[in-house]
Amino acid sequence: MKTIVIASQKGGSSKTTLVAHLAVAAEQNNISPTVLIDMDPQSSLSSWWNVRENNMPALAVSNLKDLPEKIKALKEAGVKLLIIDTPPAITDAIYEVVKLADLVIVPTRPSPHDLRAIGSTIDIIQKVKCSFIFIITQAKPNTRLTIQTIATLSEHGTVSPIIIHDRVDYASSMIDGKTVMETDKKGKSSQEIEKLLSFVLARFQNKMKNKKKEIL
Repeated sequence: MKTIVIASQKGGSSKTTLVAHLAVAAEQNNISPTVLIDMDPQSSLSSWWNVRENNMPALAVSNLKDLPEKIKALKEAGVKLLIIDTPPAITDAIYEVVKLADLVIVPTRPSPHDLRAIGSTIDIIQKVKCSFIFIITQAKPNTRLTIQTIATLSEHGTVSPIIIHDRVDYASSMIDGKTVMETDKKGKSSQEIEKLLSFVLARFQNKMKNKKKEIL
């Protein structure tokens, strides 16, 4: 089982939207079962799941204290992928959750405020020594600010080449407990998520290859 944690100090960076969309995309690509855990007190992910007609991906409940045991139990139960949503703040709780991740995804909007806020998130990830990637969200097509954001983030770590653009269908699909893949499978947003999932999964494969090289 692989565990992905979505973390960002800045609210409104599309954390919950990314969690839901990556999880549904994983299920649609036979990475099943995929399970979600909502560690955000705002419970936006749980609210989305509760109005969802499809019960996959599954939602597991856990508090911070029991999270290591919950992850162990899910792994033993044969879960293939676990994605954890976190609060939009830097706390000791975030540190404890990040410690349990195989990969941390840091969604970042192309804005000066978001860029100034990523420092604390990076500090925690580097302290834990966990693999991480940046994903640019809510981007406007072909803007200088997006290009500048990519350049700035690249100084700190790997930036996903797949950019999540600012489209209404991401939010509108979430209102009904769905995702863009379920409302418009052939749309541009669906294609973005499919490509993003492939990129994320490739990060795990690269990590495994590097470990094998180290053993040799």
